[in-house]
Amino acid sequence: MKKLLVFLLAAILLVFPLSASGKKKDKNNLKEYGKQMIVIETDLGNITIALFPNAAPKHCQQIEKLVKEGFYNGTMFHRVVPGFVIQGGDPLSKDPGKKGVWGTGKSNMPNIPAEFNSISHTKGMVGAARSQDPNSANCQFYICVDNATFLDNQYTVFGQVVKGMDVAEAISRVPRNAQDVPNKNIEMKKVYLVSEEKAPEKGK
Repeated sequence: MKKLLVFLLAAILLVFPLSASGKKKDKNNLKEYGKQMIVIETDLGNITIALFPNAAPKHCQQIEKLVKEGFYNGTMFHRVVPGFVIQGGDPLSKDPGKKGVWGTGKSNMPNIPAEFNSISHTKGMVGAARSQDPNSANCQFYICVDNATFLDNQYTVFGQVVKGMDVAEAISRVPRNAQDVPNKNIEMKKVYLVSEEKAPEKGK
């Protein structure tokens, strides 16, 4: 009987640590976050982004409000860097005559305080573009087309591409000038919100 009790106790000690480690959450697991999605329509295809309101609530709130207002419709992906990021969301990019200052514009809403979090800048993550001031994010954003973990804890990640990563990669490879501005405009023709239930099926 004693040998049986010792065996059972040893089994319990082995099982419980395994169960606890099995419950460890992946910090980049989409299921831990919200169900709100943003769809960006372009001539090269659509990109669907899931927002992370638990990780960056203020960023998500402002981005959602701007999307609802139609702020991003007609803006361009004004910066494309293969193997790194594509960037957009500048209202100045709606005006071809201001191409020289694309990337410097902002919305009429206040800047957003930094919400650096534990989500790593892996491929497909979406973050808030900013100036040298950590608290200067406003409306512009970038999509990582490859791992860029050196940005971790310096920029706020607020979403993740769940469908259309191939589109983002295609955008990153379009011909560009020395300032990484695409030679041909890559327009966000329409940007809108959908719930997870109504979003397109998740892709790579």
